[in-house]
Amino acid sequence: MLAVGRWLSASGLQMGGNRFSDRLLPLLFVPVIIISVLPMIRLAVEGLFVHGTPSLDYLRDVAQSSQTWRATAHSLYTAGLGTVISLLIGGAFAFLVALTDIRAKAALVFCFMIPMMIPPQITALAWVQLTGPSSALLNAIGMAPAMGSPQPLYSAEGIALLLGIQHASIVFLTLRANLRLLPREQIEAARLAGARGGRLWWQVILPLTSPGLIAGTAMAFVTALGNFGIQAMLGIPGNYITLPTLIYRKLSSFGPSALGEVSVLAMLIGLIAVVGVIIHHRLLSKRDYRLMGVVGRPLDIRLGNRRLVIEIVLWAVLVAILVVPLMALVATSLVPAFGVRLSLDNFSFDAFYQVLFVQPATIRAFHNSLLLAVGAAIVLVGVCLPLAYVIVRRPTRLTRVINLLVEIPYALPGVVLAIACILLFIRIPVLNISLYGTLAIIFVAYLARFLIIALRPVMNSFLQLDPALEEAAQACGAGVGRRLRDILLPLAAPAAAAGALLVFLTAFNELTVSALLWSAGNETLGVLIFNLDDSGDSVMASAVAVMVVGVVVALMTGFQLASRHLPKGVIPWQT
Repeated sequence: MLAVGRWLSASGLQMGGNRFSDRLLPLLFVPVIIISVLPMIRLAVEGLFVHGTPSLDYLRDVAQSSQTWRATAHSLYTAGLGTVISLLIGGAFAFLVALTDIRAKAALVFCFMIPMMIPPQITALAWVQLTGPSSALLNAIGMAPAMGSPQPLYSAEGIALLLGIQHASIVFLTLRANLRLLPREQIEAARLAGARGGRLWWQVILPLTSPGLIAGTAMAFVTALGNFGIQAMLGIPGNYITLPTLIYRKLSSFGPSALGEVSVLAMLIGLIAVVGVIIHHRLLSKRDYRLMGVVGRPLDIRLGNRRLVIEIVLWAVLVAILVVPLMALVATSLVPAFGVRLSLDNFSFDAFYQVLFVQPATIRAFHNSLLLAVGAAIVLVGVCLPLAYVIVRRPTRLTRVINLLVEIPYALPGVVLAIACILLFIRIPVLNISLYGTLAIIFVAYLARFLIIALRPVMNSFLQLDPALEEAAQACGAGVGRRLRDILLPLAAPAAAAGALLVFLTAFNELTVSALLWSAGNETLGVLIFNLDDSGDSVMASAVAVMVVGVVVALMTGFQLASRHLPKGVIPWQT
């Protein structure tokens, strides 16, 4: 970051802030266009043109296929039911953590966020290892179903259950942020007017927090719609096809019309996601609840004798959705073969030894994921520091457009972005090269996908900085390069570091995008776990998954320990 400041200073950019911003903006706009807009345009062209001629052939073929509408109905059902489950779990946790006097809130929030940070394919793998007749954990305690019993998770409801658990944290985060803004005085006034218990919650608190509830519900639905890991690992064995898995199957077949058809399917799932976002904005536009009073004094409703019971229930839910599935995952990684009962006589760490020291594919996947995650974090921080500065300090129509464009690749399902990147980079006309089948295409897709994750913490940091600091430095003769180097960048450094770590944590475990972009020799950890389980090597897949979970928990713990040194709001689960 200091190097950025020195470069700006050495480049002779000691000029007025507006002139500097005007020159910097086009340089920042170009990469945003390349990674956010061009792939979507190329996606539309592939689906609506045949050999360079406008045609509706692909659209007609997809629309006439019964498989398309069956997969669409399945996607809507599982995403909708999963969202309801997320709403129930995340909403209950948010209301109880934000509004009541339960103890150990920081620990509850930290543990509740772990399922969201664990990759969805690991969530699916852990639950599959927990249930069914081959469960090493259930066999060890004598509670496994009879051999030959069906796997209950290979169904629509099983997919929806795990989607709900995976995305409950999204509802929790958005709703809790809204609940913490409730002025204590307004709620106390309602209580003095006679509102108590359910009436207070239904007539006062719920309407005031409905924007956060609606936003969380919409985000959970869109995310569930494009979640490939859970839908693939549960849906494909159960022959329950959704839009993401249908796209995966068609792309794997790679027939003469595969790209055109998957482009139309990608646009279809993108259209459903956009409709969900539009409904979300329409619902929010009809709600205009004004908050009066002092914001920042959260409620602390006394639970009395019920507090201990509620605390036990909350921790029991966390144990059920987090601890027990992970125990099943660990148990499977220690048995010599999947389906063997775990005991003191046969447990083995051979799978971990194979993963770390023997199998070239697993070692290569660790290397690839580490390289991609670190590279994406470094590049995105370098881009986001000046981009956030221009957006915050120079708000114009163009900067608002840029701010909107960077959200597109993250808001749309990952399979849509993956297909768009394949089409755009399978052959670059000017350079006459192809990125398809290389790590580079995954890297570019990661830059597009996670740009918003790195940008938002830095923007929040700049918004919290008093402009008077920069104005005082400018009045003393400091040019924009020196102001960035000596004042703004050091103050924004903690937020930039947090954004980089969030990007690393997310990219290190990613599957939805890389599942369609990987090739032999370019596997990522997410792809490796999916392929190992798909090929029947569940023990090895579980060993890799346990190691990945260990990395996730270690990084989250590092976040938590460093939270006191970071700007408020940078760490999403920080209480």
